[in-house]
Amino acid sequence: MDGHDLCFSCSSISPLSSSSSSSTLFTVSREARTEKTLATFTDPTSIFSVLGPKMVAQDFTVDLSKPLVFQVGHLGEDYQEWVHQPIVSKEGPRFFASDFWEALTRTKWWAIPLIWLPVVTWSISRSVWMGLELPRLVLMMVIGIFVWTLMEYSLHRFLFHIKTKTYWGNTIHYLLHGCHHKHPMDGLRLVFPPAGAAVICVPLWNLIQFLSTPTTAPALFGGGLLGYVMYDVTHYYLHHGQPSSKVPRNLKKYHLNHHFRIQDMGFGITSSLWDRVFGTLPPSKAPVKSR
Repeated sequence: MDGHDLCFSCSSISPLSSSSSSSTLFTVSREARTEKTLATFTDPTSIFSVLGPKMVAQDFTVDLSKPLVFQVGHLGEDYQEWVHQPIVSKEGPRFFASDFWEALTRTKWWAIPLIWLPVVTWSISRSVWMGLELPRLVLMMVIGIFVWTLMEYSLHRFLFHIKTKTYWGNTIHYLLHGCHHKHPMDGLRLVFPPAGAAVICVPLWNLIQFLSTPTTAPALFGGGLLGYVMYDVTHYYLHHGQPSSKVPRNLKKYHLNHHFRIQDMGFGITSSLWDRVFGTLPPSKAPVKSR
């Protein structure tokens, strides 16, 4: 099957299968929705279970009917296999027993442009007020967007796809990105929560100020932030939109190929540029799924 011609649909994604004895294509099964806890220890969703160092449980299987975040760490070395067996459902799982923490993990896609575009406008306006000429203003914005595309690729490849096996390693990875691979159609956990993005923006702004001038720093930051907004909105659309034109349709196939066939390649979201540069472009034919 041609990996670039997979006809995935947001509403219906067919299970994948393979006759290869050396590798397995992971599919969504009815059993995956009714996994039971096999280990006999304190309920991992309890608030008391998150205090202190954690031990990885033996023969542990996640119970999807309970909050997931404090369970997944117990999978140990089995976590990587489990998290890359996608459950295709638009209804996402519960993460936390606490309603407060649960709410922080859910974000509507439109909150991203609503919150961050005013910040983009304000940042660019600061450079204008300080006398930055239009050609340099545009150049700084373009550089900011370009740098973001490299950050997008680097974060996705080296942080979001880091291999973990310890309790806290698995838990943090699941919160950062693992949940998206386990439940790729969860529409409320697709864009990055604004609270988390705000925390990241502070050191990035300080770094940009250090590396640039007072007049160019706001435009660079605004351009980078605009690149992020474009990325997050595009990412949501690739999962839930039905593009009719060629470019977005190919991007959708490219990204869903990353989710359902070759998960250790194809890290670009808004383009395949950096995959081409760094040799992580998926092959045109992908007979097996890898992680």
